[in-house]
Amino acid sequence: MRLLLHGGASCYRQRKAGERKRKSVRGCIVGPDISVLNLTVVKKGDAEVAGLTDDMVPRRLGPKRASKIRKLFNLDKTDDVRKFVVKRTFTDKKGKEVTKSPKIQRLVTPLTLQRKRALKVAKLKGVEKSKKDAAVYAQLKAQRSKEQKEARRSAISKRRSSRKSSKTEA
Repeated sequence: MRLLLHGGASCYRQRKAGERKRKSVRGCIVGPDISVLNLTVVKKGDAEVAGLTDDMVPRRLGPKRASKIRKLFNLDKTDDVRKFVVKRTFTDKKGKEVTKSPKIQRLVTPLTLQRKRALKVAKLKGVEKSKKDAAVYAQLKAQRSKEQKEARRSAISKRRSSRKSSKTEA
C-alpha cells in the first residue's frame, strides 16, 4: 500500500520540518517475498534461539560517567569509582600488553570541590564589589544633583536681585 507518511509515522524519518512523503508500506502479513524483517526481542521464551540468546557477549565498553558507573555496580557515594571502570587489555603492534580505560566524567575530586569553592568566593566578591560601586555611584549622583540645585538656586537668586535693583532704579 502506498501511504503519505509524515514526521511521527513509523517507517519514515523526515529530513525537513513538515516534510511528507508517499512510501510503499506493508501491513502485518509476513510472506515469503519479504527480504528483511526488523524485530526487537521483547521477552525471552523457554527455548534458546541459536546465535541470538544462547551465548553471552560481554560489553566491550563500560559507562564513562561516574553516576552511571555507580548505578551499574550498585556503589555508594563513599566508594571509589575509579576502581570499577571497565578497562580493556590488548596487545599492541610491538607485542606489548596495553590496558585502556576511559576518562571518568563528572567525577567529584578534591580539586573540583576546591574550584567550586573558589568560583563561589569570586562570585560573592563580585556581588560585594558591585554593591559597593553602586553605593559610591549613588552618593556621587546625589552630590552632583545637590550641586546642580545649588547652582540653579544661586542663578535664580541673582536674576531676582538684578530685577529688584532695576525696578528700584526705574
